[in-house]
Amino acid sequence: MDIKITPSQLCGEVTVPPSKSVAHRMIISAALAKGKSTITNLSSSVDIVATIEAMQSLGAKIDFDGKTATIEGIENIPKKAEINCHESGSTLRFLIPVACVLGVDSTFVGRGKLPQRPITPYIEQFGSHGIKFDYNNTMPFDTHGKLTAGKFYIAGDISSQFITGLLFALPLLDGDSEIILTSHLQSKPYVDITIGVLKDFGCEIQEVQDGYYIKGNQQYKPFSGSVEGDFSQAAFFEVANALGSSIKINGLNSNSFQGDKKILEICQNIKNNNILNNFEIDCSDIPDLVPILTVLACFCNGKSVIKNVARLRIKECDRLYAISECLNKLGGKVKAFNDYLEIDGVECLNGGEVEAFNDHRIAMSMAVASTKCTNDVIIRGAECVSKSYPDFFEVFEKIGGKIQIYN
Repeated sequence: MDIKITPSQLCGEVTVPPSKSVAHRMIISAALAKGKSTITNLSSSVDIVATIEAMQSLGAKIDFDGKTATIEGIENIPKKAEINCHESGSTLRFLIPVACVLGVDSTFVGRGKLPQRPITPYIEQFGSHGIKFDYNNTMPFDTHGKLTAGKFYIAGDISSQFITGLLFALPLLDGDSEIILTSHLQSKPYVDITIGVLKDFGCEIQEVQDGYYIKGNQQYKPFSGSVEGDFSQAAFFEVANALGSSIKINGLNSNSFQGDKKILEICQNIKNNNILNNFEIDCSDIPDLVPILTVLACFCNGKSVIKNVARLRIKECDRLYAISECLNKLGGKVKAFNDYLEIDGVECLNGGEVEAFNDHRIAMSMAVASTKCTNDVIIRGAECVSKSYPDFFEVFEKIGGKIQIYN
């Protein structure tokens, strides 16, 4: 699907989608609990459906109508399972330890860029904890065995998803365990979300100086609740507002653990008498904000720097290359380096034709960039928004976006 957007400012009211990060964690926790849980305010995005189907493969009974999931926790653990992660890195990295702690011999499959996403920390650590991998640097791959307790030495600068995956599994082991971080933990707010959700479901995690201590023989307890709004998705509308639109954003929790709520502070701090000042920001804890922050930086006075973002080269696409390529095609001045971006501000962008790189955050960022273009913007492959925000362009049109869709 290709979309042509004629530049216009946006005005109206939106309710942001539920947090994908929180939703993944609640679904997995409910599936590991003994009993029935009900989770409301879910979306039917591709990633969330991947996690629901994966937990069904592991034995959970889940009734999902697109918004609400009624989940009966796993009672009969299968001996074998095929877990289709589609393109969801969260599903993959969260469920490797879960399958292993249940003792399910599992085949993990996926598509897009997911087969190239590293799982090295698990391969390095799980061999001494009862697990064998049949892995050849791609998918499909297999896991065999049942995970055992002990010490797990994990680098914190590859992905916090490995920490979260272990935190799901380790409370269920017979003995106590430790996660020992061998480097600084990046994206720590995502681990904080995990710990908060686990607490709701009856599991306690103790944060210690060099990592996390997890008591064994814990039990997940059923819990029913609603998924809070997603600050990662709200960021697109917050930046649109900073660029001159007027959108009321509903559905956010001001007390959220989500690191991406920092977008509120960023947009507020750079504005001075309706002038956007350049900024320098470390995005190691908020990597999902990088594409839309790069759009914002294009319209700030002077040179902005977005740093500590090397991990974005192994997301759905190489996001540093993709966002700089797209914005430069529209008339921006963005330079991508190995671990940072430099952006020289311009008054407006010209418009033009860009690829979405099969990346939902790139497609949505280009839509926001169009509000400050002088000519139409064509986004090729815009259907990739289905990964996290399937009705994004419908919402965009309802608040004044002028779009034409070509299937």
